[in-house]
Amino acid sequence: MTNNDPTKFSEVSRRDFMKYSAGTVACMYLTTLNIGCSSDTTQVVQWPISKTVYTTTEQQIFPVPISATAPKLNPKDLPLYTQYNYSSWTRGSGQTHTVWETIATKAPNVAHLLSFFTITDVHITDKESPAQPLYFEWSQSFGSPNINSSAYSPVVLATTHVLDAAVQTINAVHKKTPLDFGIGLGDACNNTQYNELRWYIDVIDGKVITPSSGAHIGANTIDYQKSYQAAGLDKSIPWYQVLGNHDQFWMGSCYESELYQTAHISSAVMTTDSSDSPCESITKPGPYYSGVIDGSDPLGPVIFSGLITDYKIPPTIVADPNRRSLSTLTSSSQNWIREFFNTTSTPVGHGFHLVASNPNINLVPVSERASFACYSFVPKANIPIKVIVLDDTCKGEGQPNYAGAALDQIRLDWLKNELQAGQKDDLLMIIAAHIPFNVYTNLVTDPSQVALNPQRMHLFLPEPFSVVNDYPTSSGTPQSLLDILQGYPNLIMWIAGHRHMNTVTPQIHPTDQTRSFWEVETSSLRDFPQQFRTFRLYRNSNNTVSIIITNVDTAVSEASPATTSRGNAIATARITQNIPFTDATSHSINAELVVQLTPAMQTVIANAGTPIM
Repeated sequence: MTNNDPTKFSEVSRRDFMKYSAGTVACMYLTTLNIGCSSDTTQVVQWPISKTVYTTTEQQIFPVPISATAPKLNPKDLPLYTQYNYSSWTRGSGQTHTVWETIATKAPNVAHLLSFFTITDVHITDKESPAQPLYFEWSQSFGSPNINSSAYSPVVLATTHVLDAAVQTINAVHKKTPLDFGIGLGDACNNTQYNELRWYIDVIDGKVITPSSGAHIGANTIDYQKSYQAAGLDKSIPWYQVLGNHDQFWMGSCYESELYQTAHISSAVMTTDSSDSPCESITKPGPYYSGVIDGSDPLGPVIFSGLITDYKIPPTIVADPNRRSLSTLTSSSQNWIREFFNTTSTPVGHGFHLVASNPNINLVPVSERASFACYSFVPKANIPIKVIVLDDTCKGEGQPNYAGAALDQIRLDWLKNELQAGQKDDLLMIIAAHIPFNVYTNLVTDPSQVALNPQRMHLFLPEPFSVVNDYPTSSGTPQSLLDILQGYPNLIMWIAGHRHMNTVTPQIHPTDQTRSFWEVETSSLRDFPQQFRTFRLYRNSNNTVSIIITNVDTAVSEASPATTSRGNAIATARITQNIPFTDATSHSINAELVVQLTPAMQTVIANAGTPIM
């Protein structure tokens, strides 16, 4: 696939960088820019990426293995991460595309159909918010069964910087081999806060970012706290968005009650009993303070945490109304959706502008339409491929696990109608959702590993919280989402995030190859391996379709906080034992996934696409 999927991209010159940096002014120079160009103006830094951009087929990022006898560090041992190589990484050789013929037999690619990128689980974090449950992780020891990096990890220092680096990397990929669109697969926010979502949209829009809140401690001296000019996504790339659980629930786990909503905008540091259940813990008066990040320290340690009795005066911080929760007692998604209409990139609304005009909106009660986060679009008018964006998160109070997936009857009926319409209109279909289903539990990078990893992870809630299960069922049992999806042969792929890992799962129909489809997960930009993914679809000479998936590491530069974040992500993976000390693998998956089409669809696409010369 050397000719069709270029992996090494030429250096991004200063002229190119300026071209892709939105909102520049005449007084800008490469590392800083002056807002206002007067004696009292504020200098705003920029964080360019490295000059050469690679996909993981050309070059990969590998953790540097450390000795099995190395000291076992705790999350709070920040000064020791570097000393003991916990955060060390290196560059190495690329990974070729493994051909998966589990569903269909490959033939030569003859025409290009569609190209797009996915980013997911960015978890833009207001690290100074008093509503963060930092003590849950900060207080743990190495390998503790209660360890939970989603509560705290030093990657929270630079989440906007990592996104900015990813956007610049996407621009470089697009310059070499154009992308038709991009899509964020959910969890743009970490804690459903207004300022977190604004940072996410504003980074992609290419605005000046002030990545701190409250007192803005360290804003003039600490690299990750300084205001900076985001580059912005190339304006020729439309981007769309999916709703995730962290976008609407406290830490993605708890319904936003009045207690949580107050905690976001309070000056009081949150108290906790640090029990195994965060949702119950923060309703207790102590005995611990949860803490906030110290933005005046280059390492970003947690302060104002620990036993309440250790503090003669309760710790307080500067409150900030921009920390307010986007979720309300009546809708967890309406305010979040509304912010995507406040943007300078396209399309305005980033997909949610299509909700009201969708032919199946009549299935949604009028009172719920402003909160409805499902829509569909056809990226290229001359290519018969439709993308169905599905909100598969929990809704309403009283759910047992807000990190689980669920579909109520309204969304299931909407999905069925979308699939039926795509089938009737002879469109191949891709479902984009936040939470995957019925997927391999572990990282499976090629077909040879399937026999060793047969387990499937079920992520949908049981009845009555979800009207469908996510695994095959027999007659007389609750309906299965997999059975429903395999009733539409034109469905070729389900894409998702949520698990922060790269895994490919073939959803194989037992008797009909045309009813099988691929499920592809993209890893998080927050946690190791901090990658996004490109998808390039081709028509093959036998009228099968190949989906070529490629991971891309952000092309960080040495000076950027995004570089430090990569090291922190690797260190955290070691401390939580998500990767062992000796792990030196990239956790990437590059593959060519072959899809079998029905005879009718083979006829439809027989002349589709741009011929490969």
